[in-house]
Amino acid sequence: MDLETSTTGTVKSGILCKGVEKGFGTGEAYTKVLNGIDFEAKAGEMTFLIGPSGCGKTTLITIIAGLLTPEKGDVHIFGQNIAKLGSSKLVDFRARNIGFVFQQFNLLHTLNIMENAAVPLLAQGESAKKANEKACELLNKLGLGNHLQKYPAQLSGGQQQRVAIARALVHSPRIIICDEPTSSLDAESGQTAMQLFRDLAMAADRCLIVVTHDQRIYSYADRITAMSDGRIESDSAKPNRTKEAPQ
Repeated sequence: MDLETSTTGTVKSGILCKGVEKGFGTGEAYTKVLNGIDFEAKAGEMTFLIGPSGCGKTTLITIIAGLLTPEKGDVHIFGQNIAKLGSSKLVDFRARNIGFVFQQFNLLHTLNIMENAAVPLLAQGESAKKANEKACELLNKLGLGNHLQKYPAQLSGGQQQRVAIARALVHSPRIIICDEPTSSLDAESGQTAMQLFRDLAMAADRCLIVVTHDQRIYSYADRITAMSDGRIESDSAKPNRTKEAPQ
């Protein structure tokens, strides 16, 4: 079964973490970062993960993205416990199911923006022709159709972020993770970016997780989960959002 489901057959969880622990270092230098995290992000929702710097947010999303392995606990992504996957299966699962928008965008500066956006499809074995076609289609939707041959350094910060969004969405991942997506944007650009996520990425079979300190965009959340000292401190749904059916 691909989805975590309730007894009624409706989607319950896209992401479900149970008892996740993680630390770094060895011996006396060992530091526990995650202390038995139980975390859920529901399909069809945009979940904001908030909390002070150093509370473990980045470590948690990196584990959810399959880039780190927890020391203890389980991480279910649409029913698949990725904590139990071998390395090769995990790489394949991540390539097909995870889209990540990094805080600093992490665009490849030797590639033009069309090529940057096509990278996830090429990693899946798609032909360059088809990958570029899909990348162009999405970049056009993001208002970058006149810049396809430009390189990241030739774009503004807001434009670079749109390329990063295109790269995260081009392979239709079921999990989209955004790390401080508005940190380098002014208020208007930040609002535009979040609306793009709602317009292009929200669907009944997808989860979005947004790590942020930016209170200006909290209104876009369906659910806000707060972390503190490696633990989940609170979790609350926003009725005005969850009443809306995902498109």
